[in-house]
Amino acid sequence: MTTNTGNQGRKPSVLDNFKPLLIDVALPLGSYYLFKDAFGMSTFAALAWSSVVPAVRTVGGLVRERRTNALAGLILVVNVVSLLLSFVSGDPRLMLAKDSGVSSTVAIGILVSVRLGRPMMTAGMKPFVVKGDAAREAAWQRLVSGAAAESAAFRSRERVFSVVWGLALLAECVVRVVGAYTIPADTMVWLGSVILVGAMAVGFVVSGGLAVGPMERMLAAEVEAGRAERPAVAVAA
Repeated sequence: MTTNTGNQGRKPSVLDNFKPLLIDVALPLGSYYLFKDAFGMSTFAALAWSSVVPAVRTVGGLVRERRTNALAGLILVVNVVSLLLSFVSGDPRLMLAKDSGVSSTVAIGILVSVRLGRPMMTAGMKPFVVKGDAAREAAWQRLVSGAAAESAAFRSRERVFSVVWGLALLAECVVRVVGAYTIPADTMVWLGSVILVGAMAVGFVVSGGLAVGPMERMLAAEVEAGRAERPAVAVAA
């Protein structure tokens, strides 16, 4: 009997990797202009309604996983509090600035995790480095556990990866707050998305050069060291 394993073990495509970004950036941006231009809503009302999509997605993720995700929950709280403050003030610029609150919350969480010795961004980076390979997974575990010669250097690069992303998101937060209060709201709606994508592009490039590249080289060397060690153990036995 033939079983369909086409989707099992499938590596994420580029679309899979960027789907959350498309949902959180493209949908709110498109819905803002739809509410404002097609339905004639005010700038504030259009911003408020377009903010519903990311909030609903966060709640849906929490319900779907059926477990507490501290970061997702924190982002949801920041979104809700910011929305409430915006409704109280009726200020569309505060509505725009609230997105920076999410970025800064994530950035601070990432930097604190580095300080605590548990870099938050490792979970997202590891699958791209290990690539589902058992030998690379074993080499990764030796490097992070301190059992390999390059363990200290590897863990240092692991921390650098999270630090780069934390600083990139903090910089994005500052730029968007300044823009929210100095640039016309209609312009800042799309420019804020450009700033976010730009910050992510910088994060990918810098973290790739400073952390991911060196980590992949150390991981490959550790895989080879593990392969060389196994025949020697077999001979000794």
